[in-house]
Parts: sequence; structure tokens; C-alpha cells
Amino acid sequence: MPELPEVEIVRRSLDRQLAGATISRVQLRGPGLRWPFQNDLVNRVEGGCVVRCARRGKYLVVELDHDEALICHLGMSGTFSMLDRPPAEFGAHDHVVFSMSDGSVLVYNDPRRFGSMECIAMQELGTHRVLGALGPEPVSESFTPEVLARQLLGRRCSIKSALLNQKIVAGIGNIYACEALYRANISPRIRAGSLTRGQGTPTPRCHRLASALVTILNEAIQAGGSTLRDFTSPDGHEGHFPDSFRVYDRAGLRCRRRSCEGVIRAFEQQGRTTFACPHCQRG
Repeated sequence: MPELPEVEIVRRSLDRQLAGATISRVQLRGPGLRWPFQNDLVNRVEGGCVVRCARRGKYLVVELDHDEALICHLGMSGTFSMLDRPPAEFGAHDHVVFSMSDGSVLVYNDPRRFGSMECIAMQELGTHRVLGALGPEPVSESFTPEVLARQLLGRRCSIKSALLNQKIVAGIGNIYACEALYRANISPRIRAGSLTRGQGTPTPRCHRLASALVTILNEAIQAGGSTLRDFTSPDGHEGHFPDSFRVYDRAGLRCRRRSCEGVIRAFEQQGRTTFACPHCQRG
């Protein structure tokens, strides 16, 4: 599933190509994706001019000039493709087609149909059942060790599980949780609340983790994200961040820290595979 960096790459590409364009027609080529489409989805989107493409966590938010917002989640395999003109025929998994006033076409393809798409009023974004409950954005200027510490205060789950909880920190998935914990020399198994003290004051480990999250996510965005299975950006570019993986998907290989002789291990945490070095991620 695309995580924050991959969704941010999609957002930037769509914003470059769609901002200021008018959506003249919307075709729904099926009853829905993960959930059925809204009955009035087409009417709410057609005729709208794209003000900008934003992101909240792993969600894309296409803001339209008539105070509507199209909220999209890519699910496991969803991709957007921008075409200069309509194709001769659409594919079996091309579920939504946006025809633009300049003749170009934006196609949403989703073989597994785990994505989602809905339109809501702009003023409802803050109270949306999902977006309104998301935690802070780890790549925003306001994200600090103090913010992370307050989010972790009193949490009895593992720090790896906490990072995957979108209500604690938005946008982080399995790949970047593993990589950030490695970068911060923190065991994925330690209790999340142990990274805070007192009334939510960050410990040194919390400082390291907050810094690692910001660094890892920004590096991944600059590298174009991680191309795993189905992810590519709307302009067809693949991500190269997997070249920088230090632990993810490296079970059985030597740790890449020069001073470490550990071997990366894989183990399960709440149904997800965690990758970590048992030698340098003890604390």
C-alpha cells in the first residue's frame, strides 16, 4: 500500500497537471471501489475547476472551486494516469475516468479495488470520519519531538504498532516505520509510552525517532518513493527509495551499519512483518 511519500509524489504530479483545469465529464465504470460510489458523485465533481491537489496522511484531496473536495485513497493497487487524449479503449480495471476541458484524460486504475473515492463539502474536511481523526503530519514544519511525545503519552502498545496507527501519526506504513526505527536505533518492540516522560516530555529516544521520521520520509519523497508491486507516479516514473533500504525486506542479510555485525531479522507484529537488526536496535 502506498505510504505518505508515494501519495505525496502522486499529489505533486497531479497538482502540476490539474491545477486550474476544469473537469468536464466523469465516467464511473462500475458500481464502486472498496465501497459503492456516492449517488451524486458525478454531479458534485463535473464542472468543477481544480484549485489544488492536497494530501492528508495517505489520502489525496482534490479541492474544487465550487467548495467541494474529492477525497481519494489508492488502496493496495490504485494508480492515476494522465493521458493527452482518450485511449481507443479502456482497460478492465480503469474504474474512474475524468475528462478535462483541454481534451486530456485522468484515469484511475485499481485491479484490487481497495481504493476509495468520495466527494464532500470543503467545510467538512476537518470533521470527516477519517481525515478528522488523523494524527499530525510528520513532514510538516509543526512536527517536533514534543508533538510526537504527546501522541505517544500513555500508549502501552509497541512503538512499531503506534507508528502504524494513523490517529497517532498520519501517513506512516510498514516500510517507513521499519526504516525510521532502524535509523533511530530503537527496538520495534519497546512500549510506545516509554519514549515520553512526565506530562509528555520527549526522551532522547523520542528526539531520535522524530528526527528519523522526518529524514526518512523526506529522503523517500526526493527519491520518488518506493516502487513496490504496483506503485508509479501519474507521469509514469518509478521510485528509487528501495535502493536506500537498510532493514526493510533484508531478512538474513548483514546490517549495513559499518560498526554492526548483526543480521537483519523478520518477525510478525500484529499481522505485519517487522524488519530490524537485533544487534543495534536493542533500546
